[in-house]
Order: sequence, then C-alpha cells, then structure tokens
Amino acid sequence: MSPMNGRYDTLQLLRQVAEGSVPPEEALLQLKQEPFQDLGYAKVDHHRGVRQGAAEVIYGAGKAPEQIAGIAAAMGERGCRNILITRISQEAAEEAARTVPLDYHPLPRLAIAFPGERNALGHIVVATGGTSDMPVAEEAALTAEVLGNKVTRLYDVGVAGLHRLLSNLEVLMSARCIVAAAGMEGALASVIGGLVDCPVIAVPTSVGYGANFGGLSALLAMLNSCASGCSVVNIDNGFGAGYLASMINQMEGIG
Repeated sequence: MSPMNGRYDTLQLLRQVAEGSVPPEEALLQLKQEPFQDLGYAKVDHHRGVRQGAAEVIYGAGKAPEQIAGIAAAMGERGCRNILITRISQEAAEEAARTVPLDYHPLPRLAIAFPGERNALGHIVVATGGTSDMPVAEEAALTAEVLGNKVTRLYDVGVAGLHRLLSNLEVLMSARCIVAAAGMEGALASVIGGLVDCPVIAVPTSVGYGANFGGLSALLAMLNSCASGCSVVNIDNGFGAGYLASMINQMEGIG
C-alpha cells in the first residue's frame, strides 16, 4: 500500500475485488497482515495509512541511527515510499543512509527515506516573518510536499516591511491553506488571517530576544489573534503545521 494514501489504496483494492480482477482471498491476505511489526525497540504501525491516510512518521530525535534505519527499512519492505523522518541530525542521517536510501535536508533537519514520485495537489502557502524562521518553515513545507501537496514559499515577508507581504496577495488568495511561521511578536499570522478566506495555521518560532522567552511571546500573541480562521500549533512545530495543512488542502473529494 502507498505510504501516504492508505485509505484510497484500500478502497481501490475493494473495487478490484468487486470488478473481479483481484480474488477475495488475495485481498483478505493483504488486509489481515499484522497491523504492526514489533522490532523490539519500536512497534511499526503499518496500518496507519489505512486509518489516517498517511503512513507513520519517524521522530528522529533520541533514536539511534540504526533504530531509525531499522524502522524505515521495515516500512520500505511493505512498499512505503517518501517516509518522513523529522528532527534527525546530519550525522544520524549519514549513518542511516548506509542502510536505506535517504534524502537529507539539513536546514529543517528532515530526511525522506525511500524517496519517490509524489503528487502535488491543491495549493498551500508557507510564509515566514523573517529568514531566521526558515528552518521551521522548511519543516512545514517539506512535510506538506511529501504528503502530496503543491507548496509555495514566501519567506521574509514579516510586518517590519509589510509591503513584501502585500506584493504577494494573489498568491495568498489562491491558497487553500496558509502556514505562517514567525517569532518575535508573532504578528504575521494575524495580518495574513485578515487578508485571506482560507484557514491559517500559525507557527510560533523560538526566534527573538530575551523577552521572547523562547517563542512563548509569539505563541501567546498568536493564541490571542483577533483574525478569524487562525489556529495555532506548538512552538517550532513545523511538522505539525505542514501535516495539518495537508489534511485541510486534501479534504475536498474525501468521502
């Protein structure tokens, strides 16, 4: 089954049974394979794509390179491609790449195991207040792209020079969802929320001076946004924002 569209692959399998192109016994065998695989140090959830439409994502921080490689290899053996590995160091990625094929992106510390072709559906915009917010924004953008979405990046368009944002109104207004990553006072999400008619996912970043409190000031500002349609994820959680943006972008046609 495809790693990112398990529900649709299951539906396709059932349609093939109905058409008579796949014997029921073969379909039953595919569906009743154990839902998770116990590797001792991890229990790999092979049925997550069926339940949620996206395969399990590997959180790299705190895991040994051989553990990361082992989980990715187990998923790859079941046909998973474009497996996301978040918060992985370059050293760990280089070590894991000796065992499994891996594309590593150092800025967001994100890797893609068994990289392959991807869809590019709809339109998600990822915007940042400043260049310093790019690591978090790239985590969101790459997550959304791996999950099969078209992504446009608008970086360094914060409120210190609002004309930079306003020069991209056409791009913003054509989006189905927007991720706004900003530190300091976190005002970008409110400004964007007041300009567009699609959901805005605000990502507070830990960028800022002392009173920023590691992103807490941006988090509180975003939670108190007066713009309707803004939701907020945790500090520096680009992955969570990209994943949620993908779900919103791909809602049309599900059912």
